[in-house]
Amino acid sequence: MRESRVDTAQAVVLAIGLHALLLAVLFFGMWFSSTREQVSAAGSPISAELIDAAALSEAMQQTLEDRPEPAVEPVPEPQPEPVPEDAAPLPQPVPEPVPEDAPTPPQTVPQEFLTDPDTESRDAVTDQPTPTPTDERELQEERRRQEQVDLTEQRRQQEAERQRRLSEMERERQQQLADIRRRREAAAREAAQAQAQLEKIAEARARSAAEAAASAPAGNNGVDTDLLARYQAAIQAAVLAKWTRPETVPLGARCKLIIRQLPGGEVMSAEVSSPCAYDEQGRRSIEAAVLKAQPLPHAGFEDVFNRTLIFTFTAQDR
Repeated sequence: MRESRVDTAQAVVLAIGLHALLLAVLFFGMWFSSTREQVSAAGSPISAELIDAAALSEAMQQTLEDRPEPAVEPVPEPQPEPVPEDAAPLPQPVPEPVPEDAPTPPQTVPQEFLTDPDTESRDAVTDQPTPTPTDERELQEERRRQEQVDLTEQRRQQEAERQRRLSEMERERQQQLADIRRRREAAAREAAQAQAQLEKIAEARARSAAEAAASAPAGNNGVDTDLLARYQAAIQAAVLAKWTRPETVPLGARCKLIIRQLPGGEVMSAEVSSPCAYDEQGRRSIEAAVLKAQPLPHAGFEDVFNRTLIFTFTAQDR
């Protein structure tokens, strides 16, 4: 927008008018200002000189120092104006928030726990010289040597403990073996005593049978049936003393045996023949018992002796 000549003339007129107004205000202000009259006081005029305090005498300086302090009059406290009873209460100022009453912001990060305080004196640490690299290496070497010594001692103790346990285990094993040997020896003695007792019983039976056969009269074409029965009973007792009945052979079971013998009761062979109620184990056991029982009873049974003896064995307990 371009400025016209009318606008320019109007602005000049306004500026001249404003300056004329300011000059009129200043003129009237100076016209109405009052002048103060000097007051004449009685007496001579007061003169003053500045003197350095150091140039005064000592007595004057002491007097200046001991001068009393000017008394300060107490300022009376302003009395509150009386408030009429029907007047409305004055507005009370809003109390500012106290820093202690300010709300505590919630803690977003957990508080870190302080480590245990160092019980070592700082003065003692400060007084100690700072270790040099050489001293540090020596300390590390000494620490490694001490750790090696501790490890060696620990291994030695572990080895000693292992040896002690092995010794205890070996001692317990030896004790158990000794107990087993004692039990075996006791069982062997008992078995030997029982075997000797059975042999004595068999010999007594055979001896009594032989004595009875010697005193029996002959007859029946020279064959004494009573002597033959006693002879078979003596062989039964002799074989039974050497036989252990298997559990598979019931009591009272019979088995036929064919025994081949020499004069004097020496057995050449013994075999099982039919009928026989024993199983294979029972048959082998009775044949072995006949061989163990030799020499078979023969003294007093010469009249009924036969090289081939057919004998029926009855299963019994000793």
